[in-house]
Amino acid sequence: MLHNKTIAFLGAGSMAEAMISGLVKSGKIAAEQIIVTNRSNQERLSALESNYGIKGVKRENLQFDQIDIFILAMKPKDVDKALIDIKSHIKPNQLILSVLAGITTSYLEQNLHKGQQVVRVMPNTSSTIGESATAISPGHETADENVNLTKILLECIGAVYKIEEKDMDIFTGLAGSGPAYFYYLMEHMEQQGVLAGLNIETTRQIIAQTIVGAAKMIQRQDKTPTVLRENVTSPNGTTAAGLDALDENGGGIAISKAVEHAAKRSKEISKQLQESLLVGSLK
Repeated sequence: MLHNKTIAFLGAGSMAEAMISGLVKSGKIAAEQIIVTNRSNQERLSALESNYGIKGVKRENLQFDQIDIFILAMKPKDVDKALIDIKSHIKPNQLILSVLAGITTSYLEQNLHKGQQVVRVMPNTSSTIGESATAISPGHETADENVNLTKILLECIGAVYKIEEKDMDIFTGLAGSGPAYFYYLMEHMEQQGVLAGLNIETTRQIIAQTIVGAAKMIQRQDKTPTVLRENVTSPNGTTAAGLDALDENGGGIAISKAVEHAAKRSKEISKQLQESLLVGSLK
């Protein structure tokens, strides 16, 4: 389904690069079918061309009628200008995927064509290695076939979950910010490994494999995290001692609060962004 599709990234930032890297590494879509464009940074386009074998094109040279899927990947504050630029060049049946944090499908629909095919998507940084947790939320008039196409495309960079747009903030708290929680956990585990005498490279690999293995057990079994935790926790054993220390130091509460606060901040940023865009449009 992807072999005859041409994809254009409008924006060349870090998330665009993460997705490009994952798509190219998947081998499910040819690099020459991927185009990336920005307004003026030719050096950035050249670097992406060189690194991934894709095509870098200046915005004014993009042949819009030859593109099947546009991925909006510019800075969210620049979305108004971008939508004005592309509206006269695109058709309602061309699929628009937006990775713009805080920008709703309704906003995109209102500023493009009636019946515009729009899907809001949110990958995380693990898309670079094809292991992203990606949420998708289609617009009100987006056809099922385009939702399926979006899912197939994004499965090239990891697992895809269709959710309601109102749940994008909690998804951000869980998956968008989630990798940082694991890195934070690893940092502190690593410190203890090194203090105990292990070299840092071995310590890091041990912890990483432990986390990967535990995650795969969740994915491959029907048991809940609670049951799996209880199964490896013997009374008065080493795991119980570690978990007691976590409880005594607010570990569980801290993790819950991290997710809660990230989701809350996502909602705040979205509100602030929508308000600033509205003010800008009234000037």
